[in-house]
Amino acid sequence: MNKMRSSLMNIAAARAVGRIPLVRRLPVFELVILAEVMMLAKEHYERLTPRERRRIVVLIREAKGRTSNLSASQRRELEELVAKAEPKLFASAAAEKLSPFSLRRR
Repeated sequence: MNKMRSSLMNIAAARAVGRIPLVRRLPVFELVILAEVMMLAKEHYERLTPRERRRIVVLIREAKGRTSNLSASQRRELEELVAKAEPKLFASAAAEKLSPFSLRRR
């Protein structure tokens, strides 16, 4: 089942690349890096349950770019949901993928 899902994603990605002119102009190396970062983002996004994902979208829409548009309890809820997705871990993993040098501390 997992292999079939992977094949479908490959087909969908290939079709999307054909439709987006900018993607066709990117060197293959950059496309690979972009795909890896997208996979990392998906991994972190999937740490939330479907209900939590829907809720975070509702809160973001209500905020309209400003957390001051949310009540104190909504801000706390948004903070908790974002924290559950571990954004610091995502940022460091993405930086590691994008950097030509190893960023790991010794």
